[in-house]
Amino acid sequence: IEELRLMRESAQLVSKTLGMIAAEIKPGVTTLHLDKLAHDFIKDHGGEPAFLGMYGFPNSLCISPNEEVVHGIPKDIPLEEGDILSVDCGVYMNGFYGDHAYSFEVGEVSPETKKLLQVTKESLYKGIEQCVRGKRIGDISNAIQTHCEKHGYGVVRELVGHGLGRTMHEDPQVPNYGRKGSGKVIKDGLVVAIEPMVNLGTHQVKFHKDGWTVTSLDKTPSAHFEHDVAVINGKPVLLSTFKYIYEALGI
Repeated sequence: IEELRLMRESAQLVSKTLGMIAAEIKPGVTTLHLDKLAHDFIKDHGGEPAFLGMYGFPNSLCISPNEEVVHGIPKDIPLEEGDILSVDCGVYMNGFYGDHAYSFEVGEVSPETKKLLQVTKESLYKGIEQCVRGKRIGDISNAIQTHCEKHGYGVVRELVGHGLGRTMHEDPQVPNYGRKGSGKVIKDGLVVAIEPMVNLGTHQVKFHKDGWTVTSLDKTPSAHFEHDVAVINGKPVLLSTFKYIYEALGI
């Protein structure tokens, strides 16, 4: 229980960081500027930016605009009206990791992009609903896939959610596609990062030469939402929250 409390603190610092970032996202701001703000905010609140230096990643946030799926490197390029921005943040604190993500709208985005974001976020919660004792990881995967594919979207195969704890990426892997009743049985005490990554068009992706950037193959927009979820007394409990984001955005 103490471990879960500490993990929740790490996850909540990520949530607060994303809330702080939410208020700063607007046309003309660079993603490098957002990265610097997040770095300082995490340090000021007693955490370490978990992504910085992990596997050699150069920054504190993974920021992936438009057709970038995940792992985008912050750049000195101003955001434009109509962009979308997946911001993925990790914190290491008290020996535990927090890791979650949100896709933001920059100014006014197109209705079809707005719908992609909405459906991807809905699929996250549909996956979380399946994260109960006695079910299997495939039940989470299938719930996400089914919801997104019925809207005609492409669910990314090559990148998956994961267990979380004293290291950033633990077993089990949590794909966003799969068969009901497949995979590991879910038990009390499991902590996973569930993170649908969904493209407006094809599910296929391209890995870029920088070793990080991943884009949708057809260059259509890609959405990404992620929560840290613990199974407690048989039921899913969110360690992370979008509350701070919603407060910042007035939702």
